[in-house]
Amino acid sequence: MIRKIIHIDEEKCNGCGICANACHEGAIDIVDGKAKLVRENFCDGFGDCLPSCPTGAITFEEREAPAYDENAVKESQNMKMEKKMNSLHFAGGCPGSKTAVFSREDNSAFEHTPDCRPVSRLKQWPCQIKLLPSQAPFFDGAKLLIAADCTAYAYANMHEEFMKGKITVIGCPKLDGVDYTDKLTEIIRDNDIKSVTIVRMEVPCCGGLQRAAENALRASGKFIPWQVVTISRDGKILE
Repeated sequence: MIRKIIHIDEEKCNGCGICANACHEGAIDIVDGKAKLVRENFCDGFGDCLPSCPTGAITFEEREAPAYDENAVKESQNMKMEKKMNSLHFAGGCPGSKTAVFSREDNSAFEHTPDCRPVSRLKQWPCQIKLLPSQAPFFDGAKLLIAADCTAYAYANMHEEFMKGKITVIGCPKLDGVDYTDKLTEIIRDNDIKSVTIVRMEVPCCGGLQRAAENALRASGKFIPWQVVTISRDGKILE
């Protein structure tokens, strides 16, 4: 098919690799010191790589090329993510703290399994703030949900209304006996976080979680959209 696709001028390319990093689909590799479009079916033709090229070596062209294969791109991204997850070890090597990422269809309607059980929207493991690494691939471009432990038990629709499409981190400052500010600051500062939602209980001790998240947002030096949602003890959202 004839479609718009990128063209890389090897004479202008200095092999810096910025375009390969900017291409979220993984269509570009550095080969023999030059950027090359090695997977034409991974190029969506949107050109995220164009403004990143310091030498102007990348342009658009219309020519015969295979169609963009979104499924192949997602499969490749999942494989890379799994490989990165398997390389991360922390928390003293505890097997239960090994990172993992779960593939979820975030854009799907409310789902049930064949036996009518709701589908989990947890996208990664671990989820406890104390066990999470401050940097992990699943934080890249994430909408971050910072939730008090009890919210998932008090609010029945937690997965669909709050966890769906987000990376979920949970904690209880009273039970853990820690201030989460430093860890949350590192997560927000050192990763490409797109938004932050804080879901807490109405009880006073949950104020510690909210304060830690707010302090982390300020300390990160970033301007990120954020909101706080409070759940009552009988499972209602308080205005």
